[in-house]
Amino acid sequence: MNVKITGRHMEMSDALKSYIENALNKLTHYFDKIITADVILDVEKHRHICEININANGMRIHSKEISTDMYASVDAVIEKLDRQIRKFKDKIKNHKPRSFVETRKYKHVILEIKDEAEKIESKVNETDSGISHEIVHREQIVLKPMTVDEALMQIQLLEEPFLVFINLETSQVNVLYPRGNSTYGLIEPQF
Repeated sequence: MNVKITGRHMEMSDALKSYIENALNKLTHYFDKIITADVILDVEKHRHICEININANGMRIHSKEISTDMYASVDAVIEKLDRQIRKFKDKIKNHKPRSFVETRKYKHVILEIKDEAEKIESKVNETDSGISHEIVHREQIVLKPMTVDEALMQIQLLEEPFLVFINLETSQVNVLYPRGNSTYGLIEPQF
């Protein structure tokens, strides 16, 4: 297991590092491939925050807990991760194995619309519509082919606002997003 531990606003002790590594080793029996874990520890006044991101077997799992003691936060996160992994491992056992489909890469771009004062100063960068914009963040994501059920499991693990994936049934790019009240929306292209 590859573990990366980062401490913010605190000094890391060797005892805490070994405690985290031992706790994460308890989760390795669920996976048959190498696991990478990114642990972020943060202290804000009296709040001790532990956040763990795990990448294993092509699955990303995210969990975060806050308490008044760092060791308690670590225990709570590990317990939460254990529950999540067990829940989704049981669901995965019932799925048929999928055939290999080529993974595709797509770019994700966030645009920022400038306010009126900046529009006047930057008339050179204006688009045809007359709205000036600037790319403030650019990100490339690897799209994995998966079924809608697998995508639903993945978005629940990630706790992200949306998930872009290649639908195995249609071989098209789809977007899954939570709508609230434990419901989800699926965006499919129409040609």
